[in-house]
Amino acid sequence: MKLRDLGEFGLIDRISRIVLSTDPDILVSIGDDTACVKVGDRNWLLTVDTQVENVHFIKSKINPVDLGWKLSTSNVSDVVSCGGKPRFALVSVSLPKNLEVEFVEGVYRGIKEAQEYYGFKTIGGNITSSNQIMVDMTLIGESQTFIPRSSAKEGQYVYLTGFTGLSRVGLEMILSGKGVSEEEVYFIKRHYRPLARLDKLNTILRFAKSSIDISDGLVSDLYHISEQSGVKIVLEKDRVPVDDKLRLYCLKNRTDPYDYILYGGEDYQIVFTSDELIEEEDIYLIGYVERGEGVYIKEEGRVSGLSKRGFNHLV
Repeated sequence: MKLRDLGEFGLIDRISRIVLSTDPDILVSIGDDTACVKVGDRNWLLTVDTQVENVHFIKSKINPVDLGWKLSTSNVSDVVSCGGKPRFALVSVSLPKNLEVEFVEGVYRGIKEAQEYYGFKTIGGNITSSNQIMVDMTLIGESQTFIPRSSAKEGQYVYLTGFTGLSRVGLEMILSGKGVSEEEVYFIKRHYRPLARLDKLNTILRFAKSSIDISDGLVSDLYHISEQSGVKIVLEKDRVPVDDKLRLYCLKNRTDPYDYILYGGEDYQIVFTSDELIEEEDIYLIGYVERGEGVYIKEEGRVSGLSKRGFNHLV
């Protein structure tokens, strides 16, 4: 069997059977946005993310400061989605020997900007040589309450912290190689400089029962909650927020904004389920949880299944 036949998540399942360990101090292990271990009276959240040249970014098309920022944001978002506050980071880089020193310094300046914005500290890492650029961050967070993917229940509401689909439009514009207009800057910024929703941490801690960040796409990530919680999730199309600039972009280009909204990745919004009705800015009620399985969308009273697609490494 080849990796492309198995896919990223199939490989994770197989690996977990080999290395999965049991220990009273391991509260959550492989399969969530972060792992959670208990050390003394504290819950520590641990996550890791990697940015690989020609997979996650193209060197000639990215400012290294933005690369450091985006790497940091993807990690912070995982911690926040589990109810944690980011604390400490380890950064490892694998670099070609002929790479400009200024590019590496730029990446670390981006990390520095992110740690000042999000409030974590970089405390170590590793450097090695490679044929392509790889930048890896392990982030440690802290939380009194861990919020998993696996606690969605029938009767709960589904909430989203903001617009999705914008990063994917930005990526398309970057890859097109055309000149940058004011419209393009708006979307490109959301791809290169996304914001983790640390500002919604208190809301997540207060209300969320299950939670995940939008890295692979809204529908794809909701499937993780559906499968790990054993529930059916129904989105109400008229409740899913649509960014005004995305609507105009799709009208101009004769494309469907919901294809971006439902399946675009790397927006780093948080989608969560809750028992409560929440009225708060940037917290959108977009659906509900039922008995069953899968992810569906309801439009004009008709409910139909959504395909399980989104970004998947190795496929």
